[in-house]
Amino acid sequence: MSVEAMYQEIILDHYRERHHAGLREPYQAEVHHVNPTCGDELTLRVKVENDQIIDVSYDAVGCSISQASTSVMTDLVIGHDVGGALALHDEFLEMMQSRGRIEPNEDHLEDAIAFAGVAKFPARVKCALLGWAGLRDALLRVQNEQSDEEN
Repeated sequence: MSVEAMYQEIILDHYRERHHAGLREPYQAEVHHVNPTCGDELTLRVKVENDQIIDVSYDAVGCSISQASTSVMTDLVIGHDVGGALALHDEFLEMMQSRGRIEPNEDHLEDAIAFAGVAKFPARVKCALLGWAGLRDALLRVQNEQSDEEN
């Protein structure tokens, strides 16, 4: 099996069996993001305790790439601290914006490296980034709320 075929299988597996799908409570921040290019939509919730991501849940409609990417992202960030999750976001964003010119770090991105091939198709990059953008937005909201409470 080629690497590309293996990556396609990872994406299809996560699309068929979306991990952490379904909105759950309790949560600290909820965001709604839309990809106007293709109509993908995502509502995402995060729960953070002591700077640790306890839960990420979501409800999404859209293409296999956007939904699979969100599924993979939840597996990666649950259990991480907020800073680590934001660093993963930045690393995934860099890979997606590289148009396939950089070699992703599999130790960091794990199954998310399956989307490296998507980076070669600019029209699909926004699909893969939808869940990640939602996560970043939600985590920044949690951080802002916490700093407001401290002041």
